[in-house]
Amino acid sequence: MSTARDLAQRTATWHRPMMVLAGAMAVMTVVSIGGLLFDDRVLIGAPIWLKPFKFAVSIGIYGLTWGWMVSLLPKRKWANRLSTGIVAILFLEYALLLVQAIRGHAMHFNVATPLDSTLWSVMGSSIVVLWLFTLALTGLMFRAKIADAASRWAIRLGGVLSLIGLGLGFLMTGPTARQMATMKSGAAPTFIGAHSVGVEDGGPIMPITGWSTTGGDLRIPHFVGMHALQALPLFVLLLGVLAIRIPRLRSGVARLRLTFVAAGFYAGLTGLVTWQALRGQSLIHPDGLTWLALAGLTGLAAIAGLWAVSTPADDRDLVAA
Repeated sequence: MSTARDLAQRTATWHRPMMVLAGAMAVMTVVSIGGLLFDDRVLIGAPIWLKPFKFAVSIGIYGLTWGWMVSLLPKRKWANRLSTGIVAILFLEYALLLVQAIRGHAMHFNVATPLDSTLWSVMGSSIVVLWLFTLALTGLMFRAKIADAASRWAIRLGGVLSLIGLGLGFLMTGPTARQMATMKSGAAPTFIGAHSVGVEDGGPIMPITGWSTTGGDLRIPHFVGMHALQALPLFVLLLGVLAIRIPRLRSGVARLRLTFVAAGFYAGLTGLVTWQALRGQSLIHPDGLTWLALAGLTGLAAIAGLWAVSTPADDRDLVAA
């Protein structure tokens, strides 16, 4: 009971609209699962409720994360305003996505009809505003008073990498070669932009994620980069748990160094899957060059990690970190 009460007290300080957003997305996750079970419609090679399901899960996690992070700021006036703006944008985006799913129409890149084109234009504009608001909110997080240096930098670097991941989504909005050819011929394309590279959208896909199994998929770097916001703080949390049994991890300097190593590895991984997707290569069918790059990245991270925990350090150096 006391643990539940303590948790309730801590979350009570979290940004309320973000928590409402997370709760609403939890409900929509259940609704989307129902849609997947009982609505057998398929759109561009995927169940029509798959995208609402994925977006509900992702937005819910995003809301929880920012709801917590904003509570760490000493002064929250502008952070609260920006966060509330982000919540409004995400509710709008999800509502548009839901309308199109119910209509049986694609949301992203769809310019087939005037209504489809208008909805996609509104969605595209909202994404730009979302990125700008998130940029400002990430900048404010550099002012958060967090005693543990590793946690402080995990939040800062996670925010920066998440912004990069959000920005990578814009790679999908340009017309493909086939769409360009259609426009040059004077015909009106039904879609401008695509998830896939080297193949058409709507081919064979992975379960749950819906990512292409035959070509590159730009949703992968978008996803990987965005979730640095959760991955790096969770990494630091894991270090804290391991420090109970591993004396070397009890050093704040060692944990801070490992946080920078993890951020570097995560940035490299985001770059790697971006490069892989742009070459038209499926995530599950990497070629030798991709394996070599991954091995090199992993090897560098391992060497840096060993240095981080084996090099002597004084925790008093953390004062300026």
